[in-house]
Amino acid sequence: MDSTLPTTRRQYLAITGVGLSAAAAGCASTGSDGATPKSKSSVTTDEPSDDRGITETGTEGDENETATDEDEPETVDDLPLFDAHTHVIPTEARGRDPLFAEQLVEWMDTNGVDRAVVLAFDAPEAYPVRAPSEWVLDEVDSYPDRLVPFCTVDPRDVDETDAADRLEHYIGRGARGFGELKMEMDIDDDRLELLYELCATYELPILFHTDRQMLRDEVGLPRLENVLASYPEVDFVAHAHGWWSHMSADVEALDLGRIPEGPIEAPGRVWELLAEYDNIYGDISTLGGWNALTRDEAYGQTFLERHHDQLVFGTDYLFPGHQIPHFALFEQFDLELDAWANIRHRNIETLLR
Repeated sequence: MDSTLPTTRRQYLAITGVGLSAAAAGCASTGSDGATPKSKSSVTTDEPSDDRGITETGTEGDENETATDEDEPETVDDLPLFDAHTHVIPTEARGRDPLFAEQLVEWMDTNGVDRAVVLAFDAPEAYPVRAPSEWVLDEVDSYPDRLVPFCTVDPRDVDETDAADRLEHYIGRGARGFGELKMEMDIDDDRLELLYELCATYELPILFHTDRQMLRDEVGLPRLENVLASYPEVDFVAHAHGWWSHMSADVEALDLGRIPEGPIEAPGRVWELLAEYDNIYGDISTLGGWNALTRDEAYGQTFLERHHDQLVFGTDYLFPGHQIPHFALFEQFDLELDAWANIRHRNIETLLR
């Protein structure tokens, strides 16, 4: 993990080797305002406290530019933008065209996204077509400064030695995290313990999808909490309805597979788990993440102010032409630049192997 992270898009693009002209084309199409990510020794567990239980708390193409005081970000658009959740898909699926790395990077340029995590689908039930780790690593290989590959292993197909060998192989090829972990089993299934232990050994963050079918849990997320407590050395990034439905304390079983609506009267388990565990992060991608923040904008504002050090920006961009509303969040909510910096790039950079 790099302790000298860039603070502006100009520095970021110079360090990563991304052309400034390509990124500038996307800057106008995104809106975006920050504190240093929570360290392992500075976890806060303070309880919410208001009536709803809420606490307020250059030169084109120049890759050798050096940082100066003049490079300090002035607006949210000056901050680097790192998408923590994208995909490449090898064939048509659900009537949608395939998505290759070249197209993904073109979309990133258009929307001002500087870098992106690219997730694999090795489990057959994760998506109508598989995007195997080996193929994902091949596909993103031409864009090392833009695309960061993750990998997965299906624990139903391997023993401990095979799983370790595969992970070592993927890491050797550049994988910097594990995901998308998306399988039809409980999130604390015994078969997943091998993966959690290996990710602890290899220091891989795990991005997982939880809903009523995949990585299942119950109302209140007791199984997830058990995993967080059992593997404190593993950083987990939570995604999808099973997680984001718990923005509110008012949750029922059906909400774990859908997008709840209406105002939030009291904070739910998302708030509580983020406050209690420093190894859980929220991935705000998909309509589930979008809805969680925007269904009650006053609550969303306070939630972002309190938990920006454990949130990562993501889109779940999945096919050409996929409409993504998340870029509007940078104008919709009013945060300090330091808080936006955490969400836009610092947190995911800190998590990467």
